[in-house]
Amino acid sequence: MRYLVFVPLSVFMLVVFGGIVCCQRPAVVNIGAIFTFNSVIGRAAKVAMEAAVSDVNADPMILNGTELKLFMRDVKCNVFMGSIEAFQLIEKEVVAIIGPQSSSIAHMISEVANGLKVPLVSFAATDPTLSALQFPYFIRSTQSDSQQMAAMADLIDFYGWKEVIAIYVDDDYGRNGISALSNMLEKNMAKVSYKLPLPVQFNQHDITVLLNNSKPLGPRVYVVHVSPDPGLRIFTTAQKLQMMTNNYVWLATDWLSATLESFSKMNQTSLRILQGVVGLRQHTPDSIPKKAFLSRWSGMQQKGLVSAGLNTYGLYAYDTVWAVARSIDKFINEHNITFSASHELPDSKATRVQLEQLKVFDGGTFLLRKLLQTNFTGLSGQVQFNQDRNIVSRGYDVINIDKMEIHRVGYWFDGSGFSVLPPETLKGKNVSHSQLDWKLQNITWPGGKTETPRGWVIADNARPLRIGVPRRASFVGFVTEEHDSHKVQGYCIDILLEALKLVPYDVPYKFELFGDGLSNPSYDGLVKMVANDVFDAAVGDIAIVTNRTKIVDFSQPYISTGLVIVAPINNHKASAWVFLKPFTVEMWCVTAASFVMIAVVIWILEHRVNDDFRGPPRRQIATMFLNNCDSNLKHPTVGGKFVLRKLLGTGLGFSDLVYVSVTVVTLLCFSDSCLLSVFVLNQISLAILEEATVSSLGRFVMVVWLFLLMVITSSYTASLSSILTVQQLSTSVKGIESLITNDWPIGYQVGSFAYSYLSDSLRIQKSRLISLGSPEDYERALRQGPRNGGVAAIVDELPYVQLFLSNQTDFGIIGQPFTRSGWGFAFQRDSPLAVGMSTAILKLSENGMLQKLHEKWFCKEGCPEERRQHSEPHQLRLISFWGLYLLCGTITFTAFLVFLLRMVCQYVRYKQQQMHPHSPSSSSSFSTRYSKAVFNFFDFIDEKEEAIKKMFTQCDYPQVHGSSGR
Repeated sequence: MRYLVFVPLSVFMLVVFGGIVCCQRPAVVNIGAIFTFNSVIGRAAKVAMEAAVSDVNADPMILNGTELKLFMRDVKCNVFMGSIEAFQLIEKEVVAIIGPQSSSIAHMISEVANGLKVPLVSFAATDPTLSALQFPYFIRSTQSDSQQMAAMADLIDFYGWKEVIAIYVDDDYGRNGISALSNMLEKNMAKVSYKLPLPVQFNQHDITVLLNNSKPLGPRVYVVHVSPDPGLRIFTTAQKLQMMTNNYVWLATDWLSATLESFSKMNQTSLRILQGVVGLRQHTPDSIPKKAFLSRWSGMQQKGLVSAGLNTYGLYAYDTVWAVARSIDKFINEHNITFSASHELPDSKATRVQLEQLKVFDGGTFLLRKLLQTNFTGLSGQVQFNQDRNIVSRGYDVINIDKMEIHRVGYWFDGSGFSVLPPETLKGKNVSHSQLDWKLQNITWPGGKTETPRGWVIADNARPLRIGVPRRASFVGFVTEEHDSHKVQGYCIDILLEALKLVPYDVPYKFELFGDGLSNPSYDGLVKMVANDVFDAAVGDIAIVTNRTKIVDFSQPYISTGLVIVAPINNHKASAWVFLKPFTVEMWCVTAASFVMIAVVIWILEHRVNDDFRGPPRRQIATMFLNNCDSNLKHPTVGGKFVLRKLLGTGLGFSDLVYVSVTVVTLLCFSDSCLLSVFVLNQISLAILEEATVSSLGRFVMVVWLFLLMVITSSYTASLSSILTVQQLSTSVKGIESLITNDWPIGYQVGSFAYSYLSDSLRIQKSRLISLGSPEDYERALRQGPRNGGVAAIVDELPYVQLFLSNQTDFGIIGQPFTRSGWGFAFQRDSPLAVGMSTAILKLSENGMLQKLHEKWFCKEGCPEERRQHSEPHQLRLISFWGLYLLCGTITFTAFLVFLLRMVCQYVRYKQQQMHPHSPSSSSSFSTRYSKAVFNFFDFIDEKEEAIKKMFTQCDYPQVHGSSGR
């Protein structure tokens, strides 16, 4: 029974005392720091870490009575010294090491950290090859250069540069950073053309030699990736060598911003040599704690406690201490800090090295886990680590040095690109990832210009681009060689030259002809020569087809094309409205408007003298247009009756003018004899002049109108006859299917890919394919037809067909294009020029230059597309008769103006006689008769001419009229 009581009691005591032991907090926790004290980063980091340790120990919420003790070691930028100092720190039984700032030292110490299970947290080692897989105890509390080089590559792509020169320090930091840049540029179809390394301890001579060697090279975009340099020796030397002018572009990684931020205000004059330089700076959001610490730093500077300014790496060092302290606080709440000898270390008795003093941190794995779970807001922003054990990316600031000031022109954030808004303001918003939405403020480049530099010059030792050009024997408008000057010209060449103007770098080139000029060369052979490095590029009417894209890269198509079928066609189809085809719509409209105008003017001229034009308004309108129209339209022989009436001496009224016009059109359209039509027209004209009109002005206008009518109707007859009697052509070719199923011969252009497509893809027998070399051969073969040694149809690309049909009306395109492709320029695989030319071609399309070049070469006599819109070759257009219409309109207007002036004069005379009569009796008689009938000018015009004349006669001779009245 006592045993039963003793066992539970023992277990209870073990749990209680064990818990007390486990929860027992140490009085002091040691951590170490390895970095170079006398450096741009080290001077800021040392003070920042000391301030962080002081703040941690002063905060009762952290470590709760346990003192955090920091041991700092100066490695003096030496890998060997870094290794020694790391071992010395391990002897101090540190639970974590902060640093180093050097990537090369980090590679060495990370191996030590792995073996002794001590977490290594670096605030400045940015080498992207420091991976979590190789170094599981390495944690990076700053951003990796893989992120920085992605930002740099996007910056280069944003301004359209395709080749850059990289200047870097030849160590792990420099080499691996530039390697990351190369990988990022390749994704944007750009490249690091030249890598120029500097020694780790480089001097002024090394820089001078390196920059002088880069001068003969073509690229003018420099990316500088070195360690922070307070002397700015690279830019100082570049300025002496006249390399800070507007032909150059200088881009710097965040080493430059760290250097500039460490300057005191007295050293700001050094910014003069950095005019136009663009750099990156790790983004740290503005916050109240950050502003308070900056103010605290300024106070220490004023007291002489700090000699350098606070840079971004100083903020990271401060936050790193807090991250380690928070993790230790959580760790000691659950575990004891213990060290033990490693069984993996070799026996110290076999060597003189005191390896037994190196102990493994037993809780290293647990502390590492706590570090990776860190999540708090520090001076530099949110402190949190991702799966690669790097701090979560906060993006970069893009800075520009102009007029001795540092300007922030935008921000870069992974996933959203460039923006003028800080990354933290974009969180939670629907941000576009399209490059079209990227924005940066205006940048001032070297030389003080705001225009983006081209970033390229012709290299002193550069080999000109070898451009292969087909020497065509037909359709030479696309590309050809002038026999006199041996100059290459053509539609394709002009597009190339215009596109090269828009490429952001100079491209030296020379044309090399391909082919003998007697027949069109093989375009497949031309493309293969580009792939075999005989040519660097090929320019011409080169179709982009599948087999060619497998061996070369093509630019954006500059013209859409495809294979089409050309055959004899039926141009004229039967139509119920064929009688409308002789005139265009404009011609019909102008003729109808002229008819209405003449009718109105004749009515005005005849209204006062012709009784047929008087009466109620309905009757007058009918007189002008439709008098007896309904009854006469029921009798088809009305035109003949009018002619007979005139020939028999019967009177003909003006109201029959409409039917005279109908008679004229009927006779001219359906009479077999043109002379008879003209004779009848002359007879009708005389009838109208003698019978229909009374006033001389009306007859004068009618003469001109009948002359115009005679010319128009004669032309209409001739055009309609031509349309109705033209020989109709037809073809039995309905499309590509009919060509495949029949055994007709098919024509194709020599050298075109149409031959391989028809034979290989469509399985048409090669014996049926007839090669044709010129447009003349096309026409001859189509006219001969398949039974007379010709072809049933021709299969060729659309641009050639359009040029051929521009002078042909008997042939046309059957159906729609049965392949879709385009013409482009061919380049060697992975050539960055292909992308640059594609962008340039798109710009040519947007600004209308492609259309202008097309019109220049193929629309000298009107574009084929415009001519096809007027499919009737015999249509009469207004431009052919505008002179007649102008003459008729001028004479009609003159007659109307004479009539109007005459009426004004009569009205003035009438008003004068009304105000100053010759006798009272005449005045009384005049007023009594006309005062009620005539009130204004329009009423006066409405009076008959005979009545007005009689009124004036009575006024002039009152006694004669008065005596006669008695």
